[in-house]
Amino acid sequence: MSEANTEQNKTPNVLFIITDQQRADHLGCMGNEVVRTPHIDALAARSTVFTNAWVCNPVCMPNRCSIMTGRMPTAHGVVFNDRTLDLGANTFVRRFRAAGYQTALIGKAHFQHGMSKNAVVPFRGESAVASPYPQGWDQIEDYERYVEALPPAPEDFYGFQKAELAIDHGARVSGHHLQWALNKGGRLEDLLVDYAADAPGAHRSDNWWQIYQPPYAETLHSTAFVAERTQDFIQHASANQAPWLAFCSFPDPHHPLTPPGDWFFRHRPEDMPLPATRNDSLEDAPEHLRLAAKLHPRDQRDWVTPCGFGDDALLGQALAATYGMVEMIDDRIGQILQTLVECGAADNTIVVFTSDHGDMMGDHGLFLKGFMHYRGTLQVPMMIHAPGRFACRTNALASSIDLGPTLMELCGVNAYDGVQGYSLAPMLGDADAAVRDYVLIEDDLADVTAKLTPIPAKTRTLITPTYRYTRNSTGEQQLFDLLNDPDEMRDLKAVDTAKRAEMVELLTDALIAADDAARGAPATATLTGL
Repeated sequence: MSEANTEQNKTPNVLFIITDQQRADHLGCMGNEVVRTPHIDALAARSTVFTNAWVCNPVCMPNRCSIMTGRMPTAHGVVFNDRTLDLGANTFVRRFRAAGYQTALIGKAHFQHGMSKNAVVPFRGESAVASPYPQGWDQIEDYERYVEALPPAPEDFYGFQKAELAIDHGARVSGHHLQWALNKGGRLEDLLVDYAADAPGAHRSDNWWQIYQPPYAETLHSTAFVAERTQDFIQHASANQAPWLAFCSFPDPHHPLTPPGDWFFRHRPEDMPLPATRNDSLEDAPEHLRLAAKLHPRDQRDWVTPCGFGDDALLGQALAATYGMVEMIDDRIGQILQTLVECGAADNTIVVFTSDHGDMMGDHGLFLKGFMHYRGTLQVPMMIHAPGRFACRTNALASSIDLGPTLMELCGVNAYDGVQGYSLAPMLGDADAAVRDYVLIEDDLADVTAKLTPIPAKTRTLITPTYRYTRNSTGEQQLFDLLNDPDEMRDLKAVDTAKRAEMVELLTDALIAADDAARGAPATATLTGL
């Protein structure tokens, strides 16, 4: 269709595909024998697949901002969903834009707390730092701005020249997605709905209101929006005389679990294999985990609180709905990859696939994400297809924070001060290469928020090639041998005290290494990508 991908496209394009709250094992290529993901599996077959990839924070905003900046949450400042990434934060996308790339974000951003206002607890007194930015700078992701019509677009959104947002989850439609759906004939009363048990929908679970079929066709769903608008950007960008970077961000399979149309019926709940660890007593686990396991999903606060899975019937329904959502995403990813072929860009486009964090999905009796430092929430799918690199599978450690540095190196884009991630480029096509000895994972609540919940204010985890060690601000610990006990059922903290001491020392070294030296340094007056 286009002859644009000739001389100028010796510089590779980048297609960065990210889902929300997708477990590493919710893909066929990662060993799941129930979910059907042929297009992602085919991408994996020509990619380097990182089978040992982890987040640097198991909550949406912190990890997404770490992906963007290549910096730990305590460095870029977004340690929880109750704050916004600094408008002046440097990002790998800003570096690509400064290097002449066309840049676009389609779908969920969640760099600002617009959809997470319920996480914000008012502080007493004044803030620690005054904002240097004009009023409204942190309201780009507020859904109210998009209800009547599309507002003026910012000239720059963390490096993106173009941003078309799908702000919410489940069947709720907002942002650019809302106006797009209305233009396709959708009804406002079906689209912009509350997160509530009486929201319009069909086949709602009697066990948990967050499992139901949306009241509109799949053609209006967020997955369809993200795919269609990404394809449109690729088509137009491929016709121009410059390389492009597309950040294709699906809001699914984050709860509410609402696959639209026939995707809702792809799997029978009673056929779903349930996790063997779901009846874990959590006898030796931190107290807040035992409390969470006793909380039924129907009783969770503000539809997002970590909780237990309820019962086997609910869990089967949740898995069936989640797989339907994942399979719809896979279908649309297939369409996007076909667009690359039709535009003549397939042979010159780096493709990344990952997720921002996982979901417990019944493991250890727990449900959803955040503050539960088990494999289910901490491990993510990750693969990188780079033209000219051999495909392989590697079990060497990788982190979400490494993706930006990797892309900058692959595309010859200059990095910036304060990048803490490692480039994974040496690992592409080489199953024996490694760039990390460990992955550090942070998890924080604001002190004022922690006083209102049993969740510890701070949790730190260290992942090595063989062990996982976790310690929180109440002094509680966990230690697991990930090789011999991949289900994390035998806590060794009281058994192998020598290994625990070794991990404490390694964690200390990791925390010292992660201490940020970039904030407060002499700053560029205006970022070249801004």
